[in-house]
Amino acid sequence: MVFKSLGVILLAGLLGLAGCDSDEKAPAAESGKVDAENPDLQTGDISLALTSAQLDWVGQQIFRNECAGRFQCLVHWNDGEAFPSLGIGHFIWYPKGVEGRFVESFPALMEYMEQRQVNIPEWLRALEPFDAPWSEKAEFLAVDDSPRLAELREFLAGTQGIQAEFIFRRARESLGRIVEAAPDDRKSDVADRLEALSQTPGGVYAIIDYVNFKGEGLSSTERYNDQGWGLLQVLLEMSGSPDRNALGQFREAAGTVLTRRAENAKDPIERERWLPGWLRRLETYKEPPVFKISE
Repeated sequence: MVFKSLGVILLAGLLGLAGCDSDEKAPAAESGKVDAENPDLQTGDISLALTSAQLDWVGQQIFRNECAGRFQCLVHWNDGEAFPSLGIGHFIWYPKGVEGRFVESFPALMEYMEQRQVNIPEWLRALEPFDAPWSEKAEFLAVDDSPRLAELREFLAGTQGIQAEFIFRRARESLGRIVEAAPDDRKSDVADRLEALSQTPGGVYAIIDYVNFKGEGLSSTERYNDQGWGLLQVLLEMSGSPDRNALGQFREAAGTVLTRRAENAKDPIERERWLPGWLRRLETYKEPPVFKISE
């Protein structure tokens, strides 16, 4: 498992997510807020800031997006995919011998949990190499009601806070790389759009969820017809003044990018089954009413 350069981030409230493991040793941040005053949370001039209540909402929203909040869906194998998806973020885990185009994330999550001293099931910790132990969906379904998978689901249900913390870190740490990867004449546009999105809870949620959902847009393998579909591509697709309804612009641009991906895909399942769900997910990219600030 590989996950480099991780410091400890203490996000108050995340461990209060439903089903969170009380054995996780993560004291609350003193201020209850993740903000630009903490240099560990800065990427150039862009920072992601949420209160503990907002972070709690983001983690639960991602769980609803990926799993509809369903326990059974915490370990799942989608039709048309060569790998299982696990946890509240449906982290990808490749079986032995599978070299997929998508960035694998479950091993990185487990490495992060080890660093956070989470009690990981022994059979999971002992896997060497750390590949998904089912070669195909039929093999997975044959053991779907086994004690081992029940234990895995319980483990993932009980570590939702750590998973949300991991998702937050991945998005936050990607911002500088995303700006750097933009064409030279578009770097300032990308930075301005990230800055505008980072100013509201809904915008931060959109950044975090989209990176978990479709990636940063930096991997050369995550392309159809040489066109990517990650956060970088959405930011480049956005138009209009960066300080005018940035979240609405982001939703519209993401819809364009995901529709283009589905149209470029060889497998019709992306157009016929997956795209409608992707577009519905984008509809959640709004300011949560409870956190709206009066003008």
